[in-house]
Amino acid sequence: MTLPMNAQKVSMKSIERINELSGENVKVCMQCGTCTSACPMADEMDFFPRKVMHYSQFGLLSSLEDINSYWKCASCHSCSVRCPRGIDIAKVMEALRLLVLRTSKNHIEPSQIPPEKLKEFPGIMMVAGFRKLTS
Repeated sequence: MTLPMNAQKVSMKSIERINELSGENVKVCMQCGTCTSACPMADEMDFFPRKVMHYSQFGLLSSLEDINSYWKCASCHSCSVRCPRGIDIAKVMEALRLLVLRTSKNHIEPSQIPPEKLKEFPGIMMVAGFRKLTS
């Protein structure tokens, strides 16, 4: 994967925000792809975890805004356990979710869920889903 880069595209401020929120240094990722091979949700994601890390390394938040990868992340930490650089990639995914939620943009809109579906869903699922997917 080749990303055309120049000084205008790299956002150091975005990289610092991701690092601050996640507590991780995305720049140390060596793009080995171990995270993607360990991820049980990778087939469901628009961008594999490796690609999310690659874009995060350059602070390309605008390219990451509309993907589903960090929403689909199960936070199982399989990627983090296997990362040879010790990066907690699940925390990076969480940081990306937080950056979207802090713009008051919900990933799901609770008022759009049909009432008959609300009765079918287990309560714990609703609490966990709203906690993860709404601001």
